[in-house]
Amino acid sequence: MNKYESNVKTIYATNLRVYEKLADLSNLQTIKERAADPMFVDHIRQQAGDKVSDEQLTMLQDKFSQMEFTTDSVSIPVEQLGTTLTLSVIEREEPKLIKMELQGSPIPANLWIQLLPCEEGTHMKLTVGAELNFFIRKMVEGKLKDGVEKLADMLAMMPY
Repeated sequence: MNKYESNVKTIYATNLRVYEKLADLSNLQTIKERAADPMFVDHIRQQAGDKVSDEQLTMLQDKFSQMEFTTDSVSIPVEQLGTTLTLSVIEREEPKLIKMELQGSPIPANLWIQLLPCEEGTHMKLTVGAELNFFIRKMVEGKLKDGVEKLADMLAMMPY
């Protein structure tokens, strides 16, 4: 299994508070709600400048609107694969670790969220593991590393 790790992010909240927010995936529903907010989309448009087109923003909004959240999972239909991908919590170790597994994917993958208390609040690191053959790994490795980092940034910016 190939592993991709984010840099350590600092979250200015206790690790118990961060854990409680992230261990219940229904709390991530706010991402879906924010994506539907025109003021938030305008803010993203201003921040991104010419890096993100209106078409890409509309596509992201559509994807977020299709997401379903429960306490233990986040699901999104993927038309290209003809299936729904579900990220399900498989283990919780309060207040320091949340392990998740990707279901419905042709490629086995998992996600670990590690939390550690620090003076400022909490240090967080994401690790993604995926079973990729050599050719696929060479094609997607850069995007996977970038995606893990962006997901960690997004989780670090959430209100706790």
